Amino acid sequence: MAKTRSSRPKTANLEDPMKRGLMVLFAMAAVVASLGCSQVAPDAGHEAVLIDKPIFFGRGGVQDNPIKTGRQWIWYSTDKVYVDMRPLQFKIHLDDFMSKDGVPLDFDAVVRLRVLNSVSLINGFGDKWYESNLEAEAVNRIRNAVRKHGMNETAISTEALDDIDKEVTEGLEAYIKASGLPVLLIQFTAGKANPPDSVKNQRIETANQQQRALTEQERKKAEDQRLEAEKSRAAADNGYRNAMSMDPAQFILLEQIKMFHEVCVRHPDGSGGGCTFLIGQTGASPVIPVGK
Repeated sequence: MAKTRSSRPKTANLEDPMKRGLMVLFAMAAVVASLGCSQVAPDAGHEAVLIDKPIFFGRGGVQDNPIKTGRQWIWYSTDKVYVDMRPLQFKIHLDDFMSKDGVPLDFDAVVRLRVLNSVSLINGFGDKWYESNLEAEAVNRIRNAVRKHGMNETAISTEALDDIDKEVTEGLEAYIKASGLPVLLIQFTAGKANPPDSVKNQRIETANQQQRALTEQERKKAEDQRLEAEKSRAAADNGYRNAMSMDPAQFILLEQIKMFHEVCVRHPDGSGGGCTFLIGQTGASPVIPVGK
């Protein structure tokens, strides 16, 4: 009997090449997809706003939902703008702002803001929203507020600075509301004004002159008090002399005796004493041992 050889179906011989072809196709697609994508990875406290810019087809514009903290793949043609959602601080340095009395002043101010809606902010005002909208408005309102106060009160008085802070804060809040900026004004603070060096030097010299005048006044006051004390003492001595019916020579002699007594009498602590008196025609004269 003749043996028959069984043969495999032709489709079975094609399975391996087809699998290999599909794997290569998928790998090529993955490579193409990876080359056409990019990553978005906002840090903590930040959001990423996506802006679609299709090359061939599709609708462009700002996407409605931002990317929160994490990582996500996007098309290479999509732009991303990172927005800091934490409280932000912007410093402003102002030169030569004229005060009410015409003195140029320098200021350092601080504006603290917080973004409320990142998508609305970028869609309506762009990534330079502060520089393009709020900075110039803040500078203008500070200038107008400073003009209402003089140099001395602005540079020294805290009440003037409080008035400036309040006026600028209210103005910025009204501007933010009217313009539709999705940000919150946390605080505005203006530092003390710095006048020019020439004005500072004049103020220092004026202060020195005022201090010298006060010193002279105090010296004159002390001398006047001393003069009145001497007058009172003289009046008391003269009254005592008249009461004792002594002439001036006798009173002077009495005072001399008192002086000798203070010098020559030995005190309980051992000081004084030891005087030698020389008696002559003109009277007794003590010899005081100054070396003891």
